[in-house]
Amino acid sequence: MTETTTAPDVAAGRLSKDALDKNFCDLHPLLDPHEAQVEADRCYFCYDAPCMNACPTSIDIPQFIRQISTGNPTGSAKTIFEQNILGGMCARVCPTETLCEQVCVRNDAEGKPVKIGELQRYATDHFMAAHEATPFTRGEPTGKRIAVVGAGPAGLSCAHRLAVHGHDVTLFDARPKLGGLNEYGIASYKSVDNFAAREVNFILCIGGISVETGKRLGDNLSLTALQADYDAVFLGIGLGGVNALGLDGEDKDGVLDAVDYIADLRQADDLGKLPVGRRIVVIGGGMTAVDIAVQTKLLGAEDVTIAYRRGQDRMNASEYEQHLAQTNGVKIMTWVRPNALLGANGHVTGIALEKTEQAEDGSLKGTGEVIALPADMVFKAVGQTLVQADLESATPMIRNGRIVADEHRKTSLDRVWAGGDCILGGEDLTVAAVEDGKIAAEAIHRALSA
Repeated sequence: MTETTTAPDVAAGRLSKDALDKNFCDLHPLLDPHEAQVEADRCYFCYDAPCMNACPTSIDIPQFIRQISTGNPTGSAKTIFEQNILGGMCARVCPTETLCEQVCVRNDAEGKPVKIGELQRYATDHFMAAHEATPFTRGEPTGKRIAVVGAGPAGLSCAHRLAVHGHDVTLFDARPKLGGLNEYGIASYKSVDNFAAREVNFILCIGGISVETGKRLGDNLSLTALQADYDAVFLGIGLGGVNALGLDGEDKDGVLDAVDYIADLRQADDLGKLPVGRRIVVIGGGMTAVDIAVQTKLLGAEDVTIAYRRGQDRMNASEYEQHLAQTNGVKIMTWVRPNALLGANGHVTGIALEKTEQAEDGSLKGTGEVIALPADMVFKAVGQTLVQADLESATPMIRNGRIVADEHRKTSLDRVWAGGDCILGGEDLTVAAVEDGKIAAEAIHRALSA
């Protein structure tokens, strides 16, 4: 059941430039001042605000909204940046519907929360339009040097906070551009107008942070050498490996890693030149699965299906993201798992899916019933893994495929901290990574000041 005669249909330019520009425009356009004022006035400014407790970076949400309501968006932005230096990106990509907005007391009163994320963007965008640098100054130089490996949200957050304390930071990243998943992994309609790069420049303007790109652990960068050359090391290396489906024929043309395709899409100068299949199947149930499914639909794919092994209520993608997919014409098929890849002449032409069910002990089992879906492209979005080989001989304690770090983000290695989704318990959220970097920076500062 691995060969078919259906010819694959993969092509570029399925839609006109005007259609693509419309499809990939800003998902949530910036509020105008009147809209922001009206929305801010809906806030009850709770003293024991549940929204603040739900924010991983503990932004004082009632305070920044009150500042907007009093006509002080600059002060509002400063309140946000005090806790989250990547507040601009988080306002765009945070699943606020499952964090701060989910617990907003307006839900009880009206069934509709205050638009906290959009208000956060209003304030931070206002500030960044008027200021090249963050509202912080670099502290007096301490003479201490810290290596930060990985220039994603965790690394950028850590580097900036260390610079505020006066330490010298060298920021290493394997890619040619900084930003990590903010630059390469976010759906294009969530972050338009080159915002990720602009935010990086905004952060680096504090000074004291030098940058070296094209440097990858295990290749041309050694953790052992960094430990010897620097006073401290922070690892924000993310998850560089992609889980396989475990099926024969994964090397067929058209069987792709979703994260790689999203990166190509994010860096494309002309979306009309990006090949996309007419029929797409995405394996997975998280945010990456939704992002690749929606974006291929917006590129002109006619039939896009997300296939997930359990029920829709168990998907890691939020309910909002699931609805976003469905309103864009993506079908969500649940209780199925990959069984076999179908192909012809070295190219995938479909996928066989076995129906699943939950056993009494909660485990998943196949029913034996198999259905086949035609597909010109099959995207793997079933999670990413830590590439432990990159850490070489100086390997921190690893458990369940992640780096073990304590509450201060300290690893088992001397003078090495870590944060982001590479650590055990790390979440695949920009805002959580920012908090990890901030916590680690404060811990490093304390250690170096002792």
